[in-house]
Amino acid sequence: MVLALRYLGSACGRARGGFPGGFSAACGPALGRPWPLCQGGRRASTSSFDVVIIGGGIVGLASARALILRHPALSIGVLEKEKDLAIHQTGHNSGVIHSGIYYKPESLKAKLCVQGAALIYEYCNQKGISYKQCGKLIVAVEQEEIPRLQALYERGLQNGVQGLRLIQQEDIKKKEPYCRGLMAIDCPYTGIVDYRQVALSFAQDFQDAGGSVLTNFEVKDIEMARESPSRCEDGMKYPIVIRNTKGEEVQCQYVVTCAGLYSDRISELSGCNPDPRIVPFRGDYLLLKPEKCYLVKGNIYPVPDSRFPFLGVHFTPRMDGSIWLGPNAVLAFKREGYKPFDFSAGDIMDVVTKSGLIKLVSQHFFYGVNEMYKACFLSATVKHLQKLIPEITISDIRRGPAGVRAQALDQDGNLVEDFVFDGGVGAIGNHILHVRNAPSPAATSSLAISGMIADEVQRRFKL
Repeated sequence: MVLALRYLGSACGRARGGFPGGFSAACGPALGRPWPLCQGGRRASTSSFDVVIIGGGIVGLASARALILRHPALSIGVLEKEKDLAIHQTGHNSGVIHSGIYYKPESLKAKLCVQGAALIYEYCNQKGISYKQCGKLIVAVEQEEIPRLQALYERGLQNGVQGLRLIQQEDIKKKEPYCRGLMAIDCPYTGIVDYRQVALSFAQDFQDAGGSVLTNFEVKDIEMARESPSRCEDGMKYPIVIRNTKGEEVQCQYVVTCAGLYSDRISELSGCNPDPRIVPFRGDYLLLKPEKCYLVKGNIYPVPDSRFPFLGVHFTPRMDGSIWLGPNAVLAFKREGYKPFDFSAGDIMDVVTKSGLIKLVSQHFFYGVNEMYKACFLSATVKHLQKLIPEITISDIRRGPAGVRAQALDQDGNLVEDFVFDGGVGAIGNHILHVRNAPSPAATSSLAISGMIADEVQRRFKL
């Protein structure tokens, strides 16, 4: 875990108060839009909070839930820029409950994934959320892949992944009759779930415990409140002012940012360190036609290339019975660019001029060209799929959904693989904790991450 303790302060904004019973306050207009409760419950309606979480994805909602369950006397609010919750990375991922086999032993990724998977299964059982523990095979199809497969197996054992075993061709056929392979790692603990359903359940828990959720609240400024005793005392009690693009404000004592694709920009707004920068990578999936879904029973993955952070084209069953194939990994030309021709000049300028993208491209030029080629020509992706299931043809697939991954990149062009948490220096920085990088498997790890964030908030802010 990287804890960059750099704090910067500013003195601007104005104080405003709040009162129970509505989102209007004596010092300003009504705020955003209260997110509706799923099944009743209660909401602490106010424009001033002890703690505000910026970002209504699965990590932000899990963190809000953890904080309010641990500190029920605090007023806690979640701010989300969209009209609904968990619709970006949370709502566009593959839905896999990862086992923790891939990650470097003793890394936060490894620890939080193994712990988080157990917590997700437990939570789904408690809440009656459907999931399938369908397992996963990581399959070596060439002789030269076997040493890498065996090394990955040893890594999984070091990480404490449950139930791992190496299997040969005959056992591969028993689990996946249409899969070709010389040797495979059987990961029975891997599962699938609808993570947006999980995230909305976190939101329900949070609101039932008295938390507030405001949607349509796109953060534009994070500033120190001016002291204004003649108007109200909130400038003293709630020193941080968060203003949205409509000019509405909330005040709070402390801020936790879980902004995903915008984590670097939110950090910069608060006067904190903008690095590492976020570079958006789009992953395009293909869909196996329904009449061909019998070819796949569980998750089927290739042996990953350790030089790259992406796991390669794989087969992923979904809770609705469909099978996703992919994804590739190509630079997105917009932070929320789910379509190939989505484009934002500002986002591209940020990536090119402020991040280490040029250095990354120079290091992995041919890999990037190959991913772009696969994105344009389905036949290229089918060739990769056929290495695992030879029966698949181009007539069996069609283009499917896409997701955008928030990949943190340092100035030297290195992909930041582990979780990064950071604050700042000065008055405003002492009140902020930024979740700067929460890469895959963040959804699997969300409950474990939220516990760690709650610990860090309690330590740093002395709650």
